[in-house]
Amino acid sequence: MIQPGFWNWKIILIGAQMLFVAFGAMVLMPLLTGLDPSVALFTAGLGTLLFQWITRRSIPVFLASSFVFVAPISHAVKQWGVPATMGALFCTAIVYVLLGALVKWRGPGFLHRLMPPVVTGPIIMVIGLSLAPTAVNFAMGLGGNGEMRLFPYGDALLVSMVAMLTTLLVATLGHGLFRLLPILCGVLVGYLTALGMGMVDFSTVKQSGWLEVPAFIAPTFYWPAILFMVPVALAPAIEHVGDVLAISNVTGKDYIRKPGLHRTLTGDGVASMAAALFGGPPNTTYSEVTGAVMLTRVFNPVVMTWTAIFAIGLAFIGKFGQLLQSIPTPVMGGILILMFGSIASVGMNTLIKARVDLHAQRNLVIVAVTLIFGIGGMVVGNGDFTLQGISLCGLVAVILNQVLPDAPDTANDLREEKEYVDDLVEHSRGNKPGDEI
Repeated sequence: MIQPGFWNWKIILIGAQMLFVAFGAMVLMPLLTGLDPSVALFTAGLGTLLFQWITRRSIPVFLASSFVFVAPISHAVKQWGVPATMGALFCTAIVYVLLGALVKWRGPGFLHRLMPPVVTGPIIMVIGLSLAPTAVNFAMGLGGNGEMRLFPYGDALLVSMVAMLTTLLVATLGHGLFRLLPILCGVLVGYLTALGMGMVDFSTVKQSGWLEVPAFIAPTFYWPAILFMVPVALAPAIEHVGDVLAISNVTGKDYIRKPGLHRTLTGDGVASMAAALFGGPPNTTYSEVTGAVMLTRVFNPVVMTWTAIFAIGLAFIGKFGQLLQSIPTPVMGGILILMFGSIASVGMNTLIKARVDLHAQRNLVIVAVTLIFGIGGMVVGNGDFTLQGISLCGLVAVILNQVLPDAPDTANDLREEKEYVDDLVEHSRGNKPGDEI
């Protein structure tokens, strides 16, 4: 295990490598939501440095764009504009800080009691499945809502499938560090395919300068946007706990105890607040980077300091930012088919690993209502105040979990069900229930 000083060239090189691992997902999220990828790079670096400051530079994690917020941000940007969306995201990040305070007061088990797997599982599934139409529309050369054709169908399908297959093959057949780069490999191969088919427009790249300040956007605060966005904080809060546990297992240290889950939640919240102040997406710890830490066995948090510095530096290279924005949507569509499907699978796995019993009517009701509200597009309210999507189904899941009575003994339920079936069989034979045969 390498533990040299800050200026050691190996630490600097590994820091650059970690950015390489996180890069694909980090810039894909802002491209999907209409945000500036250069701003996302800057806020990822800034957020990581703030997280390190709050957690006393004790955890080797990198924070960057959270995919949980893709659907809510896309909707909010169309409905209220980017500044109001940033204001809503700032308030959402405050929820993280408040949760950190509650965890310090009540202990880490508080979050699990508020949002057990029967709540978080279907919410995570909704996040992935509700985005499925966007991925498919991009893959077929359409806009995200499917109303506008951006590229010919045949060309778009070819490029998207090349990008998808590359991502799939690297993820399943790759070895070592290479296996941690499926998104980046898919983007590169898909981009080169699109370039060969004349689908890439370099006009904005040529017009931009080498050194440019990213297009920062200050937030404005608009109540309807805030009320729509704040409930979304529930799902990533649980995701955060899972990420902290994962890096704890990798390094062999208990970060839940030291520096404490309250500090990591607060660090994540402050990082996302800073991102909103500059016009960037909310931050979350990146599992890809955790995988790279496990592979390289380099547990020194200074590595992530250098990763953050490189991210901030790249944000000010104007031509690089415009090059990212030139990625055709079919390239993203092919990758997103796998990515959004993977998110839905994580939600399903959450239910399976926790052995959530869907024979219990209480659990079945929570999961069923959450899924249909989220995927079906249920909207509650009208005019300036509406709840829909992840915001609505998240609140509904939490409320149902709190108000519904605990499930009765499932074994008794199964016995009663078996007795009922046996009675029906006896009736079919002409006997009454309880009669001896």
